[in-house]
Amino acid sequence: MGSPLHPPFGSGLQQLGVGSGLQPSAGSALGSSSNNLLSSLVAPPPSLLSQAPALSPMWIYVRARFVAFMENLAITKAQLDDGNTKQGGVRACLNRHYYGVSSETANSFLMGSWGKLTRVRPSRDVDVLFILPDSVYWQYQARTGNRQSALLQEVKNVLLGTYWQTTMRGDGQVVVIPFNQTPIEVAPGFRCTDGSILVCDTNDGGRYTISTAEAEEQAISASDMHCVGNTRALTRMMKQWQREQNVALKSFLIERLAVEFLASWPCNQRDHFWYDWMVRDFLAYLIGRANSYVFMPVTGEAIALGSDWLFQAQRAYKHAVTACEHEQANYQILAGEEWQAIFGSAIPLTA
Repeated sequence: MGSPLHPPFGSGLQQLGVGSGLQPSAGSALGSSSNNLLSSLVAPPPSLLSQAPALSPMWIYVRARFVAFMENLAITKAQLDDGNTKQGGVRACLNRHYYGVSSETANSFLMGSWGKLTRVRPSRDVDVLFILPDSVYWQYQARTGNRQSALLQEVKNVLLGTYWQTTMRGDGQVVVIPFNQTPIEVAPGFRCTDGSILVCDTNDGGRYTISTAEAEEQAISASDMHCVGNTRALTRMMKQWQREQNVALKSFLIERLAVEFLASWPCNQRDHFWYDWMVRDFLAYLIGRANSYVFMPVTGEAIALGSDWLFQAQRAYKHAVTACEHEQANYQILAGEEWQAIFGSAIPLTA
């Protein structure tokens, strides 16, 4: 059987001619009887071949367009090397101070887009969670005042011993190292006996909160494996929309919504040929989630989605609907213009 093809636009999941390479033209009558439908696909006698109009394939630019789009979103080798060098150096610096080893990986892991593999070119930063020794926790518990703020200052001072030419700051939950090209953000934390991780929050006098970073990564990895790579692909595309249109929707919420949407989207195991519909249908799903909540793993915390982004999502959906119609009709440039109204020049005008 050949690669599955799009069903006609607006006809749900019904497919025609899967594996045959044939689909009805945009004007064909889907309501005709099955006998008429089958007879229309029977090859004419050889004597009439020169007179028979060829059935035109549809959606011929979709796969190439979205393959190129995903390649354009991937960070370059130079950006990957720079990020890995900097985050590895930061982790080694903290390991030397707190554990007496120079490991670039021990007692720590990547969070955010680098940990979840949802980064988009160019990467904004690299997030690191570093697990401190238990003794440091008890040392600061013996203090008064904002313990978490004091702990962030200690971690910052440790890093300044190596990166003394860099102006760092403690910012809420992290120490920010504003390297050129790829900033690094370090969240110090403590591993609890039940496996959970406490991280600092310096706001409102200081407190510890439970990190959801590991559970978030596990959820997106499980979804991505089930959906043959589509979860991370959808997340990266919608992050590009977020960036291009300055959408007031945080990246981790886009990730959670992508997981939720694909859990029930019927075409979640299709390839790039279906990415036009995936974008369109996700935007419709997103619009329906305005003023609702996303629940975080482990903690069950309800995060309000609000609706500050709703108008932008509605506008993007309209462009996506039109783009899908143009893709079906093989209007390559017209479709490209509609996609670029959503994603900018990262998605090609011509495939």
